[in-house]
Amino acid sequence: MSRSSLLLVLVGIILVLGLTIWLIGSLSQLYYSIAWTSPLLANLLLFLLIGLFAALAIVLFYYALRFTKPKQPKRLPTVPVEKVDAARETLRAVQQQIDQIEDEVTRQALASRTREIEESLSRREIRVVIFGTGSAGKTSLINAIIDRITGQTAGGQVGAPMGTTCVESTSRLQLRGLGREILLTDTPGILEAGIAGTEREQAARKLATEADLLLFVVDNDLRQSEYTVLRSLLTIGKRSLLVFNKTDLYPEADLEALIAQIQQRLQDLISAEDIIPIAANPQPVQLESGEWLTPEPDIFPLLQRIAAVLRSEGENLVADNILLQSQQLSEAARQQIDDQRRQQAEKVVDRYQWIVAGAVTVTPLPGVDLLATAAINAQMVIELGRIYGCEINLERGKDLAISLAKTLVSLGVVRGAFELLSITLQTNVGTFLVGRAIQGVTAAYLTRIAGKSFIEYFRRNQDWGDGGMTEVVQEQFRLNQRDEFIRAFMQDAIDRVVQPLVNAKQAP
Repeated sequence: MSRSSLLLVLVGIILVLGLTIWLIGSLSQLYYSIAWTSPLLANLLLFLLIGLFAALAIVLFYYALRFTKPKQPKRLPTVPVEKVDAARETLRAVQQQIDQIEDEVTRQALASRTREIEESLSRREIRVVIFGTGSAGKTSLINAIIDRITGQTAGGQVGAPMGTTCVESTSRLQLRGLGREILLTDTPGILEAGIAGTEREQAARKLATEADLLLFVVDNDLRQSEYTVLRSLLTIGKRSLLVFNKTDLYPEADLEALIAQIQQRLQDLISAEDIIPIAANPQPVQLESGEWLTPEPDIFPLLQRIAAVLRSEGENLVADNILLQSQQLSEAARQQIDDQRRQQAEKVVDRYQWIVAGAVTVTPLPGVDLLATAAINAQMVIELGRIYGCEINLERGKDLAISLAKTLVSLGVVRGAFELLSITLQTNVGTFLVGRAIQGVTAAYLTRIAGKSFIEYFRRNQDWGDGGMTEVVQEQFRLNQRDEFIRAFMQDAIDRVVQPLVNAKQAP
């Protein structure tokens, strides 16, 4: 207690004691005066005064306890523990994934995003994002919300706009009964034409996926393009309200029909109470007197729904969003590692396909026999396994290589490849060299298909999938029959296989 407060209390106590002594003396004189003439009346008066003093003491004692009792700190709402633990566990796994990424720029970007998500676990904020086409009235809606809350009609406070850029604009808000500050973010319009429009839409979608609560604004019946975007956001679990703006432009009957139509279309995605008609910036209307009147924005039903959702679901929304962002980050890191491994694996396949081609060209065989090159392909399998963190011994590598070679033969891939490459070679190489070159080029091509098939096998954690090895091999054969690939492959084959044969023939 401060010195001034202590002095005030002492002065108050002295005054109360002085008044008490004066009051007791006065009451004593009154009692004796009445008792002289009527003892019974004096006793009644005495009991009444004692009762009043007792009641006064009880009241003073009660308020003294209220005054001296330490104020309990306001308990902040907490994010559900199990979801926080799941998010933290995911982030720990992400960090382990990030450590495996070789690209420095990507690694730093993912690490920075990890730190942002970790910090959001403790921040007392909830992000509400306004999303929709540029003509739907998103900015008008934000202005109306800020004006309404500034006027205290929603029981809150608003801070100055923050983070304003050419991409987004965010304002801070506070609602009574909500333990978190609201960040209200306006986003660029979606579905705009041109490269710049596409870039703005990508930025807007990123903000939408990071929202705790999404307000999807439309001003007419849902177009298919809007429906597709909204459905994709709802599919990933993004809590959303559909805001039907510009209701003042529709006759009442037409408006009711439109709302009913939207509710019917979204009945499996959004509840009817989350589809809210508003007029954020009503058009002026002309009165009978000829004067023009601009109505007040009609957004109170939306404010009520936002407040209800945030107060009842706010902590779960924050937790779900943090967990979702953690999982998305984990998927991004996993995809980066997968791309990195694929690039490394394709270099291995590219190297071994020409090793096999050289071996077959130097020692021609009666037909294309991949079983004769199984030892080379087994080494390729071992190296591919290492890239994907799978330790494969030589015996297991040979078994896999032989099994896949037999599958290539049984599916007719060997014959198909031989015929395809023979025709292509005959148009690029002299006839006298085709016979020797075709076996080596075909062996290289088939080794490529085998190697690409093994990449899929290791990507799936040493599992061929439901369709087995046959389906994987057929898919790789189909992909490697494309004209653009064949042209590039044949040019490489001419440089690596045919040209050395030409040089050897021309040598004295």
